[in-house]
Amino acid sequence: MQANFKIGDKAVHPKHGVAELTQIEARDIAGKTANFYILKVLDTGMKLMVPTEGADRVGLRTVISKKDADKVLQILKSTDVAVTAQPWNRRHREYTEMLTSGSPFQVAKVLRDLSRLKGGKDLSFGERRLLDQARSLLVTELALARKVKEDHVQKEILGIFAS
Repeated sequence: MQANFKIGDKAVHPKHGVAELTQIEARDIAGKTANFYILKVLDTGMKLMVPTEGADRVGLRTVISKKDADKVLQILKSTDVAVTAQPWNRRHREYTEMLTSGSPFQVAKVLRDLSRLKGGKDLSFGERRLLDQARSLLVTELALARKVKEDHVQKEILGIFAS
């Protein structure tokens, strides 16, 4: 399912989160001309170049619907635990795979598990990094999908885990 993006569209990159398509550029690479989406990541301002032909392979996708955003919030509220593997390095690997899957539902499970874990103990540096990454990947997309400010989503997520 090839997604065709236009300049000004918002797209989600599995590793960098929501980005805005600023231009479509043709580049000469090894004697062949290829088109690239030039994206600016909203969270960091980083510029990305994604080949238009390889956008699906990279995992570039449209922002989720409001209905899917509500499903993400249900996952955050759920008492399930996605990863029970021991020791930590095995859990870390599973969480990393979930984060890079590009699925907002998988990212929500990471955020939920690590936020709950944080309530019970101090997180290691690696755990904190994964928690921050999961939060930043979700907040912007949820805000766009639900047409609310990022602050609102941040407070909502904090509220879910405060109880």
